[in-house]
Amino acid sequence: MAVISNTTTIIDAGAISVAKGALTHIKTLTASSSGTLTFHHGASGVILDSTYKEYMFEFINIHPSANDSYFTFQANAVGESGFNETITSTMFRAYNKEDSSANALVYEEGDYDLSQATGFQVLNDSVGTDTDQSTCGRLNIFNPSSTTFLKHFIYTGVENAADNKVQNTFTAGYFNTTAALDEFQFKMNTGNMDTGSIKLYGIS
Repeated sequence: MAVISNTTTIIDAGAISVAKGALTHIKTLTASSSGTLTFHHGASGVILDSTYKEYMFEFINIHPSANDSYFTFQANAVGESGFNETITSTMFRAYNKEDSSANALVYEEGDYDLSQATGFQVLNDSVGTDTDQSTCGRLNIFNPSSTTFLKHFIYTGVENAADNKVQNTFTAGYFNTTAALDEFQFKMNTGNMDTGSIKLYGIS
């Protein structure tokens, strides 16, 4: 029996026939003692316009130079500079230490959740500098080229913290602007990104 919605067959004989969102790789930037990594529409093949309604950044083994540092991001509206768009956000995390001496589910305040602030948004905190420590995750930006709606984002990540715990971090919020965003920058709050890569995808 087929499932049909508005003349479109969704399921037929147990198979889903509607195409799901496809990822199109746009650009990869690789850190090498880098203070910042920046994706700007139109520069070096970067696409951040109405071509896609959703974009995803994927972070792979970002390793900092400074122990206990935060991985952060901000954006610029078209034609703007300074990476100081207004953000309202929320952040919580679950963690467990290697020796199980501490574990919790915690809502983060202060430097983590922003309330109409223009600073860099924390994605992961307390990343360690041991040779085997890093942070990984995914950040989704919804319709950044819209000139009607605010720009929502959702992040999920994992890190090896400086005090030898694993943290699963969840950050979400919005850029409080109806201006199109076409530039995103990533950095540690102190020190550099020694190694790691950031991949940008368009989601169709």
